[in-house]
Amino acid sequence: MKHTITILVENEFGVLTRVAGLFSARGYNIESLNVAPTLDESISRMTLVTRGDERVIEQIKKQLNKLIPVIKTEDISHVVHVEREMILVKMKPDLDIGKVVYNNLAKVIDDSGKGYRILEFSGTPDEIKSFVKQLE
Repeated sequence: MKHTITILVENEFGVLTRVAGLFSARGYNIESLNVAPTLDESISRMTLVTRGDERVIEQIKKQLNKLIPVIKTEDISHVVHVEREMILVKMKPDLDIGKVVYNNLAKVIDDSGKGYRILEFSGTPDEIKSFVKQLE
């Protein structure tokens, strides 16, 4: 099962490397990772997505809490939260995709005539899959 884990960490050099190293050393995979500072500039929030059963996720949380710069970990998979993904698609400019872009509220972010066009779209994972399928 997919789990979303938030980690509050001290905003210091090498924290991301230590967290990623913990995952790789134990053979766990990080599917998605986002790091951003909080209102307190000395603290950052890491949000990562991984897969595993409840036992594996509990083990990951315990190992994360042993790291010195980690302040708090929380599995928010069972809590109401907003989940969004963003995709950038590079395409040939000669393809007529106007209707797909308009119907999905996508944005053309680069159409400079350099032999390609770049589209941006954000939505739920299912909306992303549907958008890509429509472009195919």
